[in-house]
Amino acid sequence: MKNKIQTSFDRHTMMETFGATLDDVAAGHVTISAPILPGSRQQQGLAHAALTFGLGDTAAGYAALTSMPDDTEVVTAEIKINLTAPAIGDRLIAKGRVIKPGRRLIVVAADVYALQNSTETLVAVMQGTMVPVRS
Repeated sequence: MKNKIQTSFDRHTMMETFGATLDDVAAGHVTISAPILPGSRQQQGLAHAALTFGLGDTAAGYAALTSMPDDTEVVTAEIKINLTAPAIGDRLIAKGRVIKPGRRLIVVAADVYALQNSTETLVAVMQGTMVPVRS
């Protein structure tokens, strides 16, 4: 399972653009993190919501993929984000998880944290639905 997720992650060029790393993979759970680079900040110097959303969506999607057969990928059908605090720090950490697995729909969630001086601050909560597709 970990090899499957890592192989897919290595092909994910947006995560490469973000400088993201796949930090942890377990059944139903995936953690991804990325530095808050100068090119991913908004006009006030905070991490842009697009970075927050991209990391959370990807962590949730890979969490869903942990429960899928080898010949299956997933795509996002819908996902909602609530931004809960300014994303101030050096790095974002997205922790995705499966809420309800299924053959046709997988309900997922992700929490995204900003890391600053060893302190994690919750900056976004997300919930969505992933759809399995044949790879």
